[in-house]
Amino acid sequence: MVPGRCQTRVADVDVELLPERALHWPQAGVLAVSDLHWGKTESFQQHGIPLPLGVLDDDLARLSAALTATGARRLLLVGDLVHSRQGLTADVISRVNTWREAHASLEVVLIRGNHDRHVRTLPLTWRMEDREDVLDEGPFRFAHHPEPAAGRYVWAGHLHPMVRLTGGADRLRLPCFHLRPGVGVLPAFSAFTGGLDVRRGKKDRVYAVAGTAVVEV
Repeated sequence: MVPGRCQTRVADVDVELLPERALHWPQAGVLAVSDLHWGKTESFQQHGIPLPLGVLDDDLARLSAALTATGARRLLLVGDLVHSRQGLTADVISRVNTWREAHASLEVVLIRGNHDRHVRTLPLTWRMEDREDVLDEGPFRFAHHPEPAAGRYVWAGHLHPMVRLTGGADRLRLPCFHLRPGVGVLPAFSAFTGGLDVRRGKKDRVYAVAGTAVVEV
């Protein structure tokens, strides 16, 4: 196993949780991420809130690093790819076009989330399969909202899960993978997001993204 990744078994399948905030399903050649919120910075700027423009470039670089490291052939975007219609500026579209050209052979599937429904049609140059509902593959269901499904383990997003860690006077709040019985919630991929503290059940597993490593906590 590559250092930094955390390998675990879900629904009798080996998967890897990556510090890039991505799920890797090696057997299927799949990388899955959620809540990228492309154009969020630009959306805020249009309301007169000055924010740096480097968020999208940093997130695209991290996504490229995860694809390169895993050799994944397919990328599943588990909802909230874009933040708003206003955020899809010509510059955002152009920067994503450049990223897409660098991964020309990659198959990309979007399972729409609540933010994506504000954008009727994605730019054709992004070359993404656009799904309104869920995607079922093997023992898994990929869906934006973390709702159980009979007979399948659901990988979802939407909640932007975070975990609080304390040790003496030290306190940390980190993005995490929250694996519940029947449903696994991915961390928000975008670094420019808030989050919801997880409420851990007795059978839950929580894996914190701590810099360049994923650790069970």
